[in-house]
Amino acid sequence: MRTIVFGCLLLLAARPALGQDETAPQGETKPEEESKLKADFRGEKERFDKSCGNFTASSFMSCAELLFTDHPLHIAVGSIAPENGFGAGVALVAHYTPNDAWRLSWDTDAIGSNNGSWRAGVYMKAVYTGPKQITEEKGRPKKPAEQNPAILKRPFINFYTQAMSLNKIDYFGLGPGSLESNRTFFGMREITPGVTGILPVPQFKWLNLSLIGELNGRVVDLRGSSGQPSPSIEKIFTEATAPGLTTQLGFAQFGQGIELQPSYGDRIKLNYLANFQQFVAAGDSRFSFRRFTVDLGHEYLLHKTTRSLAPRTQNGPDDCSEDAQDPKHACPGITRALEGSISLRLLISESIAPAGHVVPFYFQPTLGGGDLNGNTSLASYQDYRFRAPNLLLLRGTFEHSIYGPLGFSFGVDEGKVALTRDEIDFTHLAHSYSAGLTLRAGGFPMIFVLFVWGGHEGTHTIALMNTSLLGGSARPSLF
Repeated sequence: MRTIVFGCLLLLAARPALGQDETAPQGETKPEEESKLKADFRGEKERFDKSCGNFTASSFMSCAELLFTDHPLHIAVGSIAPENGFGAGVALVAHYTPNDAWRLSWDTDAIGSNNGSWRAGVYMKAVYTGPKQITEEKGRPKKPAEQNPAILKRPFINFYTQAMSLNKIDYFGLGPGSLESNRTFFGMREITPGVTGILPVPQFKWLNLSLIGELNGRVVDLRGSSGQPSPSIEKIFTEATAPGLTTQLGFAQFGQGIELQPSYGDRIKLNYLANFQQFVAAGDSRFSFRRFTVDLGHEYLLHKTTRSLAPRTQNGPDDCSEDAQDPKHACPGITRALEGSISLRLLISESIAPAGHVVPFYFQPTLGGGDLNGNTSLASYQDYRFRAPNLLLLRGTFEHSIYGPLGFSFGVDEGKVALTRDEIDFTHLAHSYSAGLTLRAGGFPMIFVLFVWGGHEGTHTIALMNTSLLGGSARPSLF
């Protein structure tokens, strides 16, 4: 709450500096030499004065919407990682179009939580706006005159540097046979500078096919976590049972992938990804390994008014602009239209380590509750419950609006982790069910409050908030 109040005070304190001189007549035409960023601040000040200057009950929603979504400055909120609290801070979003070929956007944020965990990042998108375009909305290419410029998929490059510090992460051991009674805790800091790029392939417009490349640096520092309900990790586990516990190296991580996002009609949308990554450890090749991931997403929109829940990858994580060409960069508006979707997902992740090599446990994916990226799976189990180099997850979800911003969600998860790749199959899957309410904004469910059950380790009630703003792009993965 202190961080939220600080963010509000920062916005209020910034009002005199947000634009032109206070003595200038209201509505005066901005000078020719006014910079783009200064114009954005001036526009936000005008919107702030209109929505929040004379605060009334009727203006509450519009003022709150401005404080949490407007640009260039707004309050940033969201879950950091499971068990590390709800984070709040400040985000700065800026846009710049230097020429007819490129559109640039910057996204900077920093948030902290009540347990001392924090995340800070700087993200820049360079989107090519030249003539080669393909649309995301139909399975077959449209005529150029029919294309909607707001939804065109274009080549882009994403530069970022993200740092995160987490004070409470569970570790139960490796593999599907890990014991709940062996729970320990550790803390971790990870710095991830990197660049990713997406290149649409015009020859396969009907498949909406793109090539993906990435290059990341990963610097990890582990620490014990005392004062928790269970012991710190070094009290029970060793380098043999938690590879990488005593030695954290810098990594160069490369990746190449193919993404297919065809749509069939206005209702069926697919999102297929095949990705191959290489983790190269500096100084000790025993920790180098490779990872192959297949992620098959299927979404069926129940109403014509429904907006796809897939993120707008050409936005930053704090940028909810629906149309980057819009000078106001407006976010999705509040709607009372019926919206809902059914989603099915198959995720398979397999690690390849030569003889004598090991996969550091902090780079191994997890099932149970939430993972380091805030994604939930098998939520009836504790956070980070099952950890191994190989993973399989089947997920089905139904989400629908009820009235206004209130929605309902139901989900079914089945999955497993495995120490070896040949154990990844569809037998002996753990399962979990969830049902509860969502709080929607701009057509997206942003806050989930769910009751989860299934499996053999009890039931839970979980509350989480999306880490991206109203369909903004995902943040760099922590593993």
